[in-house]
Amino acid sequence: MTSGDHPGETATVSSPPSRGVVALAARRVTKRFPGVVANDEVDFELRAGEVHTLLGENGAGKSTLAALLCGLYQPDDGHIERGGQPVRLRSPREGLARGIGMVHQHFRLVERFTVAENVVLGDPAQPALLRRADIEARVAEIGERFGLPVDPRARVSSLTVGQRQRVEIVKVLYRGAEVLLLDEPTAVLTPQEAEALFTTVRAMTAEGKAVVFISHKLGEVMAVSDRVTVMRGGRVTGEVATAATSARELAELMVGRPIEAEVRRGSAAGGEGDGTEAGPALEAAGVRLVQGGQTVLDGIDLAVFPGEVVGVAGVAGNGQRELAAVLAGITAPTSGRVQVAGTDVTGGGARAARGAGLAFVPEDRLGTGLVPGLSLTDNMLLTRRREFLVNRRAARREMATAIESFEIKTPGTEAAARVLSGGNAQKVLLARELAGLGTGAGPRAIIVASPTRGLDIGAAEMVRGLLHDAREQGGAVLIISEDLDEVRSLADRMVVLYRGRVALEGPTDELTLEEIGLAMAGIQPEGAVAPG
Repeated sequence: MTSGDHPGETATVSSPPSRGVVALAARRVTKRFPGVVANDEVDFELRAGEVHTLLGENGAGKSTLAALLCGLYQPDDGHIERGGQPVRLRSPREGLARGIGMVHQHFRLVERFTVAENVVLGDPAQPALLRRADIEARVAEIGERFGLPVDPRARVSSLTVGQRQRVEIVKVLYRGAEVLLLDEPTAVLTPQEAEALFTTVRAMTAEGKAVVFISHKLGEVMAVSDRVTVMRGGRVTGEVATAATSARELAELMVGRPIEAEVRRGSAAGGEGDGTEAGPALEAAGVRLVQGGQTVLDGIDLAVFPGEVVGVAGVAGNGQRELAAVLAGITAPTSGRVQVAGTDVTGGGARAARGAGLAFVPEDRLGTGLVPGLSLTDNMLLTRRREFLVNRRAARREMATAIESFEIKTPGTEAAARVLSGGNAQKVLLARELAGLGTGAGPRAIIVASPTRGLDIGAAEMVRGLLHDAREQGGAVLIISEDLDEVRSLADRMVVLYRGRVALEGPTDELTLEEIGLAMAGIQPEGAVAPG
């Protein structure tokens, strides 16, 4: 590969290097932002023909390193090497000119343009007069070659999430990328789409391309990687060959200590004495919601009984957030009924739902769940029954007990909620919402949205344990999450939403991953597309 180091010089991509040759490297790179060192003297090597995963929790520094490797950021210290030579990448365009392309987690496509138009949009190498037929033929050829079937003439607005991701990958391949950086590529995919992506990745590396796979999901890392570099707190904590390690060892490298990784099911759910005799603690019957002229929930029937966890899964945008808002009383349904512990709370608002025994842990912790400017003590009191006089001494004692019991890292009971990390904010919410559970004074039903999103493995492990304990104490727990692994690991029963309808439901242990994935894509077992 030859190119100039200055923006005005022309850069050209040569033939791909032989397998095993170092295609891209970071040498002791450091990147600082105000108040934080995101990358601290990081070393990283990517070889041609391999999939090298950057593994770490949110905030570990892996996305920052990827941004340095593609030219989105420039290192404060250290340097990037391409093909064994130091390079200075001032922008992603310069990165692409050197054969380095990044596919971001949030797609950057123009919906009203066709696939082919999106592929060439902004490409400086295109001639002034474009030949549409030639471009479409080239796009189709790349798609067929790497197992990325796309219709070059289709408008992006008509494509599924998985198809849009294919367009993003085709876009960087069209521009000659020999190194691809995939940032959390399976976050919005069904299991089948994720497996298809793995097949595509293997097809690319078989031709000598090099792939950086950025993820925090241990299962897919083990499935697709040749090597893994683990990051924690901006530093590299280990580099291993995938064949010589295990998911548990990788997890310990991520958090720095042994972790528990077992699936926990309810001891009573689904059997005699499981709470079904008393009826559901949370029930939705024929719930329908129309917003902006669009039907976002269409006839939802759902029941959660005491002593069980029910999980709601689905690809983002299929009604999960709206269902949580309706069940919690934040949004009134257009039609249908919501009951908490046998009390009809339809349209009564959040206060009526809470008065009947509902607790709610929203996805937005510091926006909806907590008031950032209030103290932890005051946040604990927010959802309590209104009283003219508040015993602040008792409230502080309660908060101090919660800090100890839930291992909340905070300066004290009067610290503002805004100083908490995501994991500690989640623990405060759970401490508040689960207060009194099992004593008769606590909640009858608990809704938790995305319970471990953004948490490190240690905090996520504790949150899952708390939800398991809530179930064992007779609580009815509804988990709503876009993380399928999370739902499958926690739920006794599962419900899959597709376009606002229940596409699949049943005991978690009896549903195969294939069935769940098809339902998430709206495909019925007989091959018919689900209604809606």
